[in-house]
Amino acid sequence: MRSLHSWRAALAAGLWLLAPMFPAQAREPSANTLSYEQLEVFARVLSYVENNYVDPVDERQLMQGAIQGMLGTLDPHTVFMPPEVFKEMKIDTSGEYGGVGLELAPAGDGFRVSASIEDTPASRAGIRVGDELVAIDGERTRGLSHAELMQRMRGPAGKRVLLTIMREGFSAPRELALIRDHVRIISVEGALYGGIAHVKVKSFQDRTAFYLRKELDRLRAQNGDKPLRGVVLDLRNNPGGLLEQAVAVSDLWLPGNLTIVSTRGRNPSQTTEERSKDRDTEPDYPLVVLVNAGSASASEIVAGALQDHGRATILGTQTFGKGSVQTVIELEDGSGLKLTVARYYTPKGRSIQEKGITPDYQVAESTGERAAKDETREKDLERHFKAEPGAAAEDAPVVNAKRFTEEPRAWDVTSKLTDHQLQVALNYLNGLVRGTRPPMKASSATP
Repeated sequence: MRSLHSWRAALAAGLWLLAPMFPAQAREPSANTLSYEQLEVFARVLSYVENNYVDPVDERQLMQGAIQGMLGTLDPHTVFMPPEVFKEMKIDTSGEYGGVGLELAPAGDGFRVSASIEDTPASRAGIRVGDELVAIDGERTRGLSHAELMQRMRGPAGKRVLLTIMREGFSAPRELALIRDHVRIISVEGALYGGIAHVKVKSFQDRTAFYLRKELDRLRAQNGDKPLRGVVLDLRNNPGGLLEQAVAVSDLWLPGNLTIVSTRGRNPSQTTEERSKDRDTEPDYPLVVLVNAGSASASEIVAGALQDHGRATILGTQTFGKGSVQTVIELEDGSGLKLTVARYYTPKGRSIQEKGITPDYQVAESTGERAAKDETREKDLERHFKAEPGAAAEDAPVVNAKRFTEEPRAWDVTSKLTDHQLQVALNYLNGLVRGTRPPMKASSATP
C-alpha cells in the first residue's frame, strides 16, 4: 500500500483537478466545487489525526476505516472488502473455504444470520436464520463491519471460534463453541421419490447449472432411464450468488426467447435483459419450487421467472426480498468493492426489493402452523433501499398466496418424511401426475 505521504500527494492532485477553473464569483456551487470542499475537509481531518492523535495511527487501518465509513451510508449490500476478505469471497464462489458456514446481514446496530449452510459447524450447532450474532470470541459485534465479522469467522479448519447467539425465546444470549471446518458447498444434491425428483440448490456458484443438469440426469438414470414424473426445485435457505447462474438455472425449464430477468441501473450499461435459449430445455413435467424467508437474490430471480411464465407452482413462505444486483470490483491492492448497481425485475416487471416472492400456495414449515414466523427479511435491514417507484412496478401483477383448503392427498412414499414442506410438494406433484389436477404449461407470453 502507498505510504500516507504519497497518498497525500495523490489527494492533493485530485483536489487541484477538482478545483474551480474560473475566478471566484457569485454562483451556485457545482458538484465539483462541493466535492473539492469535502475532500479538503477530509484532508484536514486526516492531517489532524496523523499529527495530533494520542497514539500513533495505522495508516492502512485508517484509510480502510474511511472507505468503510463512506460505504456505511449506502445500502447494506455495498461493502468494502480488505484483501484477505476479498480473497475469501472469491473462494466462496468457488465452493470451498475454512469457516463455520454462516451468512450475515446487518440488523439495527448488529447482525443477524441470513443463511446457515447445511452440514456445516453452524447448522450442526443449531444456528438458524434470524438468530442475532451478539459477539464473536467474546467481542461484541456492534461497531464491527460485515467484512470484519466474516474474516473472524473464517480460518483454518480445526481452529475453535466462540459465537454468542441471541434468539427470540432465549432468556439470555448463549455461547456456542464451534470448530471451523472445510466448508465444502456442494451446491446441488438430489433424491428420488417414486419417480419424482427432489433437487436442492444450496447456492448459486460457478457451474451450479451444470451440476444441476448432471444431478437431474443421475436421477433419471436411477429411475430406470424413464422420464421423471415431476421435479421439486428446493431453493429454501439459498442466499443467492451469481446472477449468471440464476439465469442458467431458470433457462433449464423455459423454452427459448422468454425474458428471465431484467436489471435497471442509473447508467444505460447497467440496464439489461436476460432471455432463455432454445436448447437443452428440460421436458414439460410438472415443477414445484420450494422457497422460504432464507431464499434470496438469485433464488428469487429463478422463482420469479418460473412463476411469471407459469412453468412452476411456488410453494412455501414469503422470500427474503433482495431485489438488487451487485458488481464486484477488484482494486489495485487486492481489496474488493461490492457495489450495488441495479435493481432487478421479474419477466412481468415485478420488483422483488423489500417484497420478495409470494408463493402461489402458502405452506408452513410444520403441520398445523398458521401464522407466518417473524423472520428477518430485506425490509428489516438498516439502510435498505426502497423498491423503485414507477409504472413498471405499479402495474405489475400482484400474486396473492393461497392456502390449500385440503392438503394434497397423502402418499405412502412420503409418509415418513419429517420435512413438512417437502412432503406437501411431493404429494402435490404426485396428485398432478395422477390426474387430480392439470399440469402447469410453460407460457409463451412475454411482458
